[in-house]
Amino acid sequence: MPEPSPRYRWILPEAVDPSPELLDQAASRGVSRRLLAVLAGRGHRDGHSLAALFDEPLAGLHPPEWLPGAADFKARIGAARRRGESVMVFGDFDADGLTGLAILVRALRMQGLDVAPYVPRRLEEGHGLSLAAVARAKEEGRTVIVTVDCGISSVAEVRAAAEAGIDVLITDHHRIPAALPPAAVIVDPHLPDSIYPNPHLSGSGVAFKLAQLLAGDDPTLIQDTLALAGLAAVGSIADVVPLIGENRAIVRLGLARLVSMPSAGMAALLSQAGVAPERLDLETIGYTIAPRLNAVGRMGDADAAAALLLTDDAEEASRLAATLQSANLERRELTASVLAEARLRAAEVPPDAPVIMVVGEWPVGIIGLVAGRLAEESGRPAVVVSSAAEPWRASARSAGGFDLAACFDAMGDVFIRHGGHAAAAGCSLAGERYPDFRDRLLALAATLPRPDPRPGLRLDIVAGAGSVDYVLLREMARLDGSGETPPLVGISGLRVARVRPARGGHLQLTLRKEREVIDGICFGRAEDLSATLHEGQALDVVARLASRAFAGFESLQLEIRDVGPAGLLARAGSAA
Repeated sequence: MPEPSPRYRWILPEAVDPSPELLDQAASRGVSRRLLAVLAGRGHRDGHSLAALFDEPLAGLHPPEWLPGAADFKARIGAARRRGESVMVFGDFDADGLTGLAILVRALRMQGLDVAPYVPRRLEEGHGLSLAAVARAKEEGRTVIVTVDCGISSVAEVRAAAEAGIDVLITDHHRIPAALPPAAVIVDPHLPDSIYPNPHLSGSGVAFKLAQLLAGDDPTLIQDTLALAGLAAVGSIADVVPLIGENRAIVRLGLARLVSMPSAGMAALLSQAGVAPERLDLETIGYTIAPRLNAVGRMGDADAAAALLLTDDAEEASRLAATLQSANLERRELTASVLAEARLRAAEVPPDAPVIMVVGEWPVGIIGLVAGRLAEESGRPAVVVSSAAEPWRASARSAGGFDLAACFDAMGDVFIRHGGHAAAAGCSLAGERYPDFRDRLLALAATLPRPDPRPGLRLDIVAGAGSVDYVLLREMARLDGSGETPPLVGISGLRVARVRPARGGHLQLTLRKEREVIDGICFGRAEDLSATLHEGQALDVVARLASRAFAGFESLQLEIRDVGPAGLLARAGSAA
């Protein structure tokens, strides 16, 4: 009988040797050495990170004055207030940009300023500050534009604004390009002179820090600003920034606010999604709330999402949330249709090609989602190009550690505009330049080693079956309420005692660990595992530990994510 083939590429945790000081700080917070190793593997490797996880979250926030450009930003906003100037806040159309926009619109209105939000249309204006927004600001007599989650690469647009007598205050978190725009102020934690301890802020995170800056030492403004942490939490989770240190503190603050006192817009969005506020967590925000905020922008116009986050009227919020729900359903249907077509074209790509590149007359708002699915399914970087209109738009998603942003930077002369991160990037280009783009990208990618095509599954801890018990479960349960997801445990030394299918395509296992047995459930894996598992077989598994109560008795259960043959964990460890 064949051995089970793991669906994922198991990534074992690195060995960590914590300092005595860190061990003492962990012990003082009830964190065991095993849990500290888990946290260190997730990037929590200093006292500040532990404080952000377990102490009062306010203690995990850095002074906003440390941000580069913060003093100039505060001074220019102060001048605008004294002169009675009108301001436009320009935010990107994704969940991070929209939540950041809402934060700064609310924060600037707290300062008494006349503020108008502006969200670009994805197809007509694309990413970054747009000339259409500059024209609107000039027409409305607005002399200050504050960008959120964008602008660091908008050289021509910022120059046009300056020529129109408009000061642009850029607030961004993306990497710094070779040529900076001629903005009045630039706030970005990646600037070369930055001393800010947290380079991983999201766009909404930067906006939240600037809102704190403007609040100063006014007690009322401070409390009103902290209420905006819920928006920053949603944006940070949606943008998949590392949730360590200050980012974790922001998310903890925000989650507490969303659970206890959500705004009218967030309450309506949660209701429309069928989520009770008290059940809100990181995964719910990432997979339920953020897609609804993103959907309207993907379908063409994100104004409804911005309005939802800015309204304090429950009736209006309910109507706008229904609009987002409808757009999300439409987005799902359209994504499925485009993905089916893109898969057919991807099937024509040679199997040895280092990158999958497909072109079609597809909606621009969908191509990033499709690129992500193709990369996940193939284990190769994927670029999906929309040729629906000039200029063509491309969205790319990485696999195997390929740095897309660096790659796009290396061929920047091909593009009209480009930007992004190592794992996700986008660009616009003239259709006639596509062959050059394709050839140069493939040549760059060909210089890298071919990755394992399976998606990675990062393990937090590796343990022998005899060590998997309630003691380990209780140690890991210290994470409850911290916002961290339950650890994934690689378990060796198990043997199959029983296999039985369950409803919904799941598979139930009874596994023997030394003289005891433990139950396990493999969600959605009945079809591929039933034929390879049999009684007496030795296994290694990756699972989360859970406690199950039945008929007054409590027992340990494994929520199994993946299964491999015995010895796989040992071999993976020796190869690391």
